[in-house]
Amino acid sequence: MADRYRAVSGVLVRVLVLNLAVAVAKVAYGYVSGVVSILSDGFHSMTDSFSNVTALIGVRISSKPPDLDHPYGHRKFETLAAGAIGAGLLLVIVEIGRTALERFRSGATVEVTPVAFVVMVSTLVVNVLVARYERRRGETLGSEVLLADATHTRSDVLASVTVIVALLGVVGGYPILDILAAVIVMGFIARAGWAIAMSTSNILADRVVIEAGDLHRVVLSVPGVLGCHHIRTRGSADHVFLDLHIWLNPEMRLDEAHEKSHVVKDVLMRRYPQIADAIIHIEPPPRGMAGA
Repeated sequence: MADRYRAVSGVLVRVLVLNLAVAVAKVAYGYVSGVVSILSDGFHSMTDSFSNVTALIGVRISSKPPDLDHPYGHRKFETLAAGAIGAGLLLVIVEIGRTALERFRSGATVEVTPVAFVVMVSTLVVNVLVARYERRRGETLGSEVLLADATHTRSDVLASVTVIVALLGVVGGYPILDILAAVIVMGFIARAGWAIAMSTSNILADRVVIEAGDLHRVVLSVPGVLGCHHIRTRGSADHVFLDLHIWLNPEMRLDEAHEKSHVVKDVLMRRYPQIADAIIHIEPPPRGMAGA
């Protein structure tokens, strides 16, 4: 497990360096040239870097065992970091909107040079390669963090394509497309912020992570288990806490019932490796049920 954490962290560090390089190139050229669409896309690329940092924090924290002050572990610190990033995206949207509005009011035009296309096409190629690399390593390592981050990076590819099309329009005599592309990129950033807000709120509100029906079928596959209910899950997609009640024959000795609960727990954790811990409550079935 320690080797896996190091491997995932290594991928995230390499991706972070590349994402920062892409973002800095776009933002720097956007400010120097005054092309607001490139500037906005640079800020959008910054969200990829924020995502990498959040993932690194999550991987680092998730590798720490529970302690006396945090008996359920430290995973929600990752959720808090993600929430902070979501709030930061609001500031990015405000900055892009302010810049685009000033450009619209002034009516100023920008000159799109070949350098603009070099910056956008080269960073687009980097993003495509990063997304493919991260997805491939995510599948190899079984890391939901890497797979989710790869999906996030792919959204940056779509934004960059939008900007390139807008730049072609500006060259063709339609300067308003520069501002329009900036607004579209704002939409991409807003969507990313909304996704972060929904994800973090679901975790903090203890929304169901694994469907109860699926868990019910797995539990009933264990011989000797007569039924189960009060199935509850919470946490993040790859770090789940589960508790449920199982019905066992009331004639079963306490030590046998205890052993059976461990069998159920082992079966569940093999079927769902994302379960960090499971608490199995033992009780007799309702009166009148077969085996009661």
